[in-house]
Amino acid sequence: MENSGSCVYIVDDDELIRDSLKQLVNSVSLKVRVFSSAQSFLDYKLPNQACCLVLDIRMPGMSGLELQDELKKTGQLIPIIFITRHATVAMSVRALKAGAIDFIQKPFEDQEILDSINHAIEYNRQARVVQAEINNATKYLQTLTVREREILVPIVAGTINKEIASQFKMSESTVKTHRVRIMKKMQAESFAELVRMIEKIGLYPERN
Repeated sequence: MENSGSCVYIVDDDELIRDSLKQLVNSVSLKVRVFSSAQSFLDYKLPNQACCLVLDIRMPGMSGLELQDELKKTGQLIPIIFITRHATVAMSVRALKAGAIDFIQKPFEDQEILDSINHAIEYNRQARVVQAEINNATKYLQTLTVREREILVPIVAGTINKEIASQFKMSESTVKTHRVRIMKKMQAESFAELVRMIEKIGLYPERN
């Protein structure tokens, strides 16, 4: 798997753990940046690139779980791999329910953490692709007129032109014209692509 351009962030108050993880991640040609506290990571402006966070759960000041909560509040849904030497079942359940990718006990095998990191980065990369598609579809949707948006719903639901014409009291030729304009403005190459775009931005009309 190609991970060039990706970055692994490591947050742990233990300098030895930080250094060993940094060397391990560097050994597989991944970029890495380390932080000694949760707050220092929060203060860092994340670049727009596929990434993951290897996070100690128990730290002085803000804990790993508290950092996870803060990241969710600010909308930074970075995949998190929790590492810990002392953990309870309740901790692991809370972390995973809140969206953590993995929960690994120290000491761990090098391959175990590397496999988890690769999985997290790939997960984040795919999520970024989907989010970009959603952003584009939303932007295109905003270019439609009020009438085009009204007609879009029955079009995506699979309603035929004759029924749409009757519903909106217009000719079938006018409906066809609107269809063409909608496809062009949404930059959809096919009806199937238009349907996928609309579903991605949260509009799920029932199809006939």
